[in-house]
Order: sequence, then C-alpha cells, then structure tokens
Amino acid sequence: MKWIVAVAIVSVLTVLAWANWPTRALAQGVTADRILVRKSARTLELYRDDVLLKRYWISLGLQPVGAKHREGDRRTPEGRYRIDFRKADSGYHRALHISYPSRADRARAVRDGVAPGGAVMIHGMRNGFGWIGRMHRWFDWTHGCVAMTNAELDELWRVVPDGTPIRLVP
Repeated sequence: MKWIVAVAIVSVLTVLAWANWPTRALAQGVTADRILVRKSARTLELYRDDVLLKRYWISLGLQPVGAKHREGDRRTPEGRYRIDFRKADSGYHRALHISYPSRADRARAVRDGVAPGGAVMIHGMRNGFGWIGRMHRWFDWTHGCVAMTNAELDELWRVVPDGTPIRLVP
C-alpha cells in the first residue's frame, strides 16, 4: 500500500513540475508587431516583420467553435482587432484587452437584438491558481477569453505593445 502512495505522490509532483517547467524566453528588447490566434489549433503566435517569434498553446472559451455573437455565449471572437489596453489588477494574472466588439460586431448585435459582450482578454490563470501552469490547456475553460500560463502572459506583457493588431481565426 505504501508503494501506491509513493507512486501517486511522485506522479503528482512530476505533472506539477512539467506544468510549470520554464520555457526559453524571448530575448530582451524583442517586440511583436502582430498576433495570430488559431482557435482550432489552440495556438497564439507572435510575429515581427512576418517572422514567427514564438508559438504558445492556449485555452479558449467553453464554446470554442464559431465566432462570438453575444454576451454570455462563452465563445472567443473571430476577426481582426487590436490590443487596446492592459489590466495589471485583473482577477486573473494580468490581462491584455482585445478590442472586441468592433463596429461590425456591435451592428450585428443590434440587428439580432442582443448585447455583443466585451471584456475579451488574453490573460493568465485566475489569481491564486498559477500553479496549474500548462495543465490549463487540457480544457477550454474561459468565458470567451484566450488563456495562457502566468509566465507566458508575463512574456506577452513585455513584448506586445498596446495597439498591436491581433487576428483570431477559426
């Protein structure tokens, strides 16, 4: 019985180590000039002058297929937006705001008689849950945002200036 407990403890520690093992960071002074989110691949890619700088694996909204149409649909938007501001005091580990809804998104919502929603962010883990690390990728769990590990979000925070274009594709 003791060996079962020992194996379980070693297994849990191994998964936690993997979930939080550091990756190679982008060099100091590097800045991205655009972001591409590939929803079906669950990736966020950073580019500079059309050169891929880095690829991150992400989680999306609980209803990941299809574009966001209304508040509360738990979908991540699709389209062209910008990173328009950052939020250091988020309920999650930092957040970069995506400029959803666009004019077209608002017009569609008015036409459909629904609220378009907003507060779509790229963020880290909920405060106090940073230890989850890469394990967050096992599920889509946000309300329509793009989620990364806290360390990845810290890097994004450093290399993505406000105003950076972001394109989210199916």
